[in-house]
Amino acid sequence: MTTAPEFYRSTAIPSLEFRRSCRENTCYRPHTHDVLSIGLIDEGRSVLAGALAGPVALLPRDVVVIPAGHVHCCNPDAGRWRYQMTHLDAVWADNLAPAISGATGVRVLRSPAVYSQLTNVNDAIAADRPAAELEREFRRLAVRIGDAGREESMTVPTTPARTDGRRALAEELEPVLHRLRYDESTPALDDLAEMVGLSRYQLIRAVKQVTGLSPVAWRQNARILEARRMLRSGAAIADTASRLGFTDQSHFHRIFRAHVASTPGAYRG
Repeated sequence: MTTAPEFYRSTAIPSLEFRRSCRENTCYRPHTHDVLSIGLIDEGRSVLAGALAGPVALLPRDVVVIPAGHVHCCNPDAGRWRYQMTHLDAVWADNLAPAISGATGVRVLRSPAVYSQLTNVNDAIAADRPAAELEREFRRLAVRIGDAGREESMTVPTTPARTDGRRALAEELEPVLHRLRYDESTPALDDLAEMVGLSRYQLIRAVKQVTGLSPVAWRQNARILEARRMLRSGAAIADTASRLGFTDQSHFHRIFRAHVASTPGAYRG
């Protein structure tokens, strides 16, 4: 059955957050995180989709490493699905143990040792252990991930994340993305296209090529990322919805739930 997710955040290392969830129905639309994300499947089957070579079937005890900015969604496949998702700052992870986030694309690891150690990491976050203990557990996780990565049979390949080859187009679209992110109301696509000398349909294709999302979907994703930051810092739900330009709290609640599979109140804690 579907139950309310549980969120845990470290006070020793504020960038660390993880959740435990149990779902039965489709709960996520394609989205990104602005941090490194590592998920594990405790029970049931699910399907990972997004900017990949194709859908990837996930099995119990699989571990998924998702770089920041990589479009993805993962939903249950016919039945009960229990999973955990850990979010951490990629720079912090690289400085601590590069093997954790050393690849540019999504990785799916089928390694009992990685699964077991990631569970230890999450238990340490939930118990709000000191920074030294958390760092020690993450270093152990990096060793397990490195060992699994050397065993081809333990890794399910996916398409690498987008690289610097899109940089020129991304720079061209910067004013478009700025308006999508910061305008109080959704800008008209024709107006955005005119800003950069493209047709409406060329703009949609260009934004999707750079971000993996359509202009409107990218705007919603960017606002939800900011909403998560605000709610974690203790901002009121009504103030968050208003400051980010949502028409009302009901609209904010609906969009937030589609990206986070949680209500704003449950996420804020």
